Amino acid sequence: MTAIIDYNTGNLFSLIASLERVGVDYKLTSDSEEILSSDSVILPGVGEASNAMSELRKRGLDKVIPLIKAPVLGICIGMQLMCSSSEEGDAECLNIFPNKVIKLRGKGIKIPHMGWNSVANTRSPLFTGIEERAYFYFVHSFAPVCNEFTAATTEYGDIFSSALSKNNFYGTQFHPEKSGETGEILLRNFIKIKD
Repeated sequence: MTAIIDYNTGNLFSLIASLERVGVDYKLTSDSEEILSSDSVILPGVGEASNAMSELRKRGLDKVIPLIKAPVLGICIGMQLMCSSSEEGDAECLNIFPNKVIKLRGKGIKIPHMGWNSVANTRSPLFTGIEERAYFYFVHSFAPVCNEFTAATTEYGDIFSSALSKNNFYGTQFHPEKSGETGEILLRNFIKIKD
């Protein structure tokens, strides 16, 4: 069973529909015991980082998520919340990845970064069977800086971490659930990862 962490952060319809298409058993939950006993966990999210962290704290999930032993996938703001901090709302985050999340920078770019973009330098089991520089769907204004936990990069103005990986924790800045067949391959790959 895959736990989708429910912490009041927006529409989960696309994620649930995508998981159903790839045949994943899931449960939408904010219960600590259910999360900790799941085979895998997805931390989704849309919105602003400081508000999202506040929602996690209200439910005590800021203490639970770092303790998860099963594979964890953070999507978009979910990945950002697993970083050390975010410039968005000056948020202190979960510090699973020691990456700071900063506002996208670069000459002539439109904010938010919305639409399809390629993902390069992939080095994670998430990308097994996905060609280098494959396109994924992005909607964001902030992104993690690159460091040794960067598992893929994307260029939009500057180069940023479009995927992160550390131990059993994984994250994507893009939305695999909105990225068609390539995104569904990535979700299947995540479900196949064993802790």
